[in-house]
Amino acid sequence: MDNGVLYSFENNRLNFNKSKRDIMKIILASGSPRRKEILEGLGVDFTVLSADADESCSIPYPEEYAMELARRKGQAAWAKIKQQLKEGIDNTDAVIISADTVVATDKEILGKPKDADDAYRMLRSLSGADHTVVTGIGITVGGVTSVSYCATLVRVAPIPDEEIRKYIASGDPFDKAGAYGIQGEFSKWIIGIDGCYFNVVGLPTYTLNRLFYEVTGEYI
Repeated sequence: MDNGVLYSFENNRLNFNKSKRDIMKIILASGSPRRKEILEGLGVDFTVLSADADESCSIPYPEEYAMELARRKGQAAWAKIKQQLKEGIDNTDAVIISADTVVATDKEILGKPKDADDAYRMLRSLSGADHTVVTGIGITVGGVTSVSYCATLVRVAPIPDEEIRKYIASGDPFDKAGAYGIQGEFSKWIIGIDGCYFNVVGLPTYTLNRLFYEVTGEYI
């Protein structure tokens, strides 16, 4: 379910005319191959600039949590762009896309597992239950980040313990929020979803498109 809510730190809409839109620089502030694939699927011309951001967060609400981390990642990319000026590289006119995805149960917010035991704990808590996947999206222009989010309900079938351990042994859980990826092997345990599939993968396309328009005046 896309929540139809925009959170902007300030009104940062740009006045792009057609000629400017044709040469707009777009940067994806994420090293995620899944987000890269989704953005490529939209036909977007972009470059990738990964930047480290502090992901420790005590916010108890998954929507606010994901948006805060998306904001931090956008700001980290902007700081890196400012550093690049010293090397004669000027991307200060770029539009930066950042994102953070979390999995929320009725008890806790799950990020990426720290190790196999943590992955097991997460997957056991998701087995046979519903959970919500929330992705915060950030659009940064000129150092100002505007954010929004998308939430999707995911229903998981009961998973036998030996199947959880086999999945962990595959190595797939370790770079994913909630210790699973809906687009791969784990999909056989997904009963269904209510909301955006691409949100569960890591980049909700409608929310991204809407926020991009809100900030730039152009659809992505």
